Amino acid sequence: MKNLLKKISLFQFLFIAISLFGQLSVKRLNDPSIVAQHKRMVFQDWGDWRPYPKYFLGIQTNFAYATVWGLWSPKTNRDYKNGEDIRPLKPTGVQNQRFAQLKFQEEEAKKIKAASDTIHKRSVQDFAHWTSATVDADPLWLLYYKRMLKPITEFPDTPQNFIEWRLKDQQTFETLSTTGTIKRLQEELDLIKEKYSMSRSMDMPRGKRFIMYHQTLIKWRKFVTELRKHNNKTTLLTDYKNILKNHSNYALPPAWTPASDQQIVHNMMNHYKHRF
Repeated sequence: MKNLLKKISLFQFLFIAISLFGQLSVKRLNDPSIVAQHKRMVFQDWGDWRPYPKYFLGIQTNFAYATVWGLWSPKTNRDYKNGEDIRPLKPTGVQNQRFAQLKFQEEEAKKIKAASDTIHKRSVQDFAHWTSATVDADPLWLLYYKRMLKPITEFPDTPQNFIEWRLKDQQTFETLSTTGTIKRLQEELDLIKEKYSMSRSMDMPRGKRFIMYHQTLIKWRKFVTELRKHNNKTTLLTDYKNILKNHSNYALPPAWTPASDQQIVHNMMNHYKHRF
């Protein structure tokens, strides 16, 4: 029973202490001087310097005023009261300037983020065109270069006969082989195919890749033109040989050797001696 009474008395004491502390807190928060200070600290009013002064026969009688704002107050307090308006939330206050600066920084952050997103997207796009894994999906490749460079892939790497070299006949192929033209054409073909393979398999910027496509296409056109010229020239020489072979009157005797000037004069005199 005694323990129960002790517990009740303890709870009553705590309840009374909490109530008194709450009342004191409310009284302190509602102090007019503190409220005036709060108004000065925000935006409402620069003034209301509580506690107010009281005079009796010209003598200051309010001890609180004298120690806060008056003669006995610290110099910092007097400078604060007599100084300029330093409310942080006034229209041109420090806090409003900070809010404005923060808003400006937020707008700048949005711009930077937008620029960063744009750079990121551009980087992703550039990487998509940079890597050789996506070259087959490029629109310019699909629309033009795939069709124009297709003959390079269809042409054999090491042609062995006149059909693979796209020549007219076997005799033309043998003539070009004998003169060493086939070997030189094979070297040019190897360079063209190597450049084409590099443009398709290496990682590089999109612009550089299409420059390599164009250079490869130019080299291929020159190669085809040169091959066609050699083909036509060799065919023409073969036709002349056939004409000379079929018309023996135009051919020289197999044992013919040029004569000297003395022999020529002697032959002419023997040929015309019966006429004179």
